[in-house]
Amino acid sequence: MSKPDGECAVINENDIARQVRKAVNEYFKDLDGQEPSCSIYEMVMSCAEKPLLETVMQYAEGNQTRAADLLGINRNTLRKKLQEHEIK
Repeated sequence: MSKPDGECAVINENDIARQVRKAVNEYFKDLDGQEPSCSIYEMVMSCAEKPLLETVMQYAEGNQTRAADLLGINRNTLRKKLQEHEIK
């Protein structure tokens, strides 16, 4: 959905945010007072990026140009990310 002024409407932001909060809180709980062994930001972004790319690629029926447009990224950036995540 697009807003009249060209800005993208946020869909289910609350659901996504709720799931991220839940997962990170569970991660902290599982740490049981220990310090994280890695960057939490990198961990969360890596975990979220692969399913995002897979879902958008499926929606775009494998068309990388269309998927890159939907994601708002350059097609070469998309290709690099697909390779990094071993997505065909």
